[in-house]
Amino acid sequence: MKKRIAILGSTGSVGSQTLDVIRQFPEDFEVVGLSAGYNVDELAKQIAEFEPRYFSCLDDSITEIGDSQWISMLDLATHSDVEFVMHATAGVEGLPCAIAALSAGKIVGLSNKESIVMAGAHLKRVADENGGTILPIDSEPNALWQCVIGEKSSPKRYIITASGGAFRDRTPQELANVTPEEALKHPTWSMGKKITIDSATLMNKAFEVIETASLFDATLDEIDVVIHRQSIVHSLVEMEDGSIKAQLSLPDMRHPIQFALFYPERRPNDTLPKFDLLDAYELTFEAMDPSKYPCFDLAMKYARIGGTYNAVLAGADEAAVDLFLDRKIKFTEIANEIQTTIDLHEAKTEFTVEDAIAAAQWAYETTTTRHSTV
Repeated sequence: MKKRIAILGSTGSVGSQTLDVIRQFPEDFEVVGLSAGYNVDELAKQIAEFEPRYFSCLDDSITEIGDSQWISMLDLATHSDVEFVMHATAGVEGLPCAIAALSAGKIVGLSNKESIVMAGAHLKRVADENGGTILPIDSEPNALWQCVIGEKSSPKRYIITASGGAFRDRTPQELANVTPEEALKHPTWSMGKKITIDSATLMNKAFEVIETASLFDATLDEIDVVIHRQSIVHSLVEMEDGSIKAQLSLPDMRHPIQFALFYPERRPNDTLPKFDLLDAYELTFEAMDPSKYPCFDLAMKYARIGGTYNAVLAGADEAAVDLFLDRKIKFTEIANEIQTTIDLHEAKTEFTVEDAIAAAQWAYETTTTRHSTV
């Protein structure tokens, strides 16, 4: 029987690569619905190929494309015909769909970091109470997941690798005048704009630390980050006996995507790049230089406090990245913008999902408004 799937963010990087995988296994998947933002032209091409019954986009003037009918993204995420939701949208707006899909008992392949950062405990509770399942899609949490499968005891240490981003070889003094175009030239991965900038600031790695703590019931002190330039070793775990397990593959998001789509099975796919140890030459690991990545330390400081600070962190970061891409602030001002917004926030220790969404929206608007023109 085919697995019935909906893809939220189908025209983005993870969404389009999910369709790349599905394309290789037409007998295993039925695409029930596709959701995109304003990239209707690409969405229409996907609809023509995969013939989903439903689609969603932000252009409310479009009610049908071919034989596919418009429904809201929330309705698509919870539709009774859907069993697997690939949640590949970016940003804080992804949390309501994540909660809704898990409340409806769906399997959710979660690529949206912000949902876990904002309300990880709530997501897990909703999944547990309603028979939903969270499968991590990001390469590093996905690699940790692969490493712990089959282990009867939890690791004593989780080690997440980071490429270091586009500016890993720049000094802090050289970062003042870097351009968005330079920041978007990731050395090893091809990703969307938001996550690529977050990779340059290492905010994405801070989000992955928070995600790891939530998904694997780990403390922040049990999670380390090391710079690994080759992006071959995606994560490692150290077990109680000192053994270290690692997951390796070439930097291609189709690997973790396919693992989640077929879990608990593995399938051959000749279109995926194969890694040969003899071609690696060397695999290096370095300590992270905190002076290059103030966003990381900032995020970890407030992650330790928790509460609605995490939601504000996500919302303010999203706004600051947008401001940088719009050339309204410098790259080196991203951390300061986030800190300024956090300083204005009255945090709640106990909070609801609605509180988290409101805090993130407030943070985005507050950060953006400081740079709006009259």
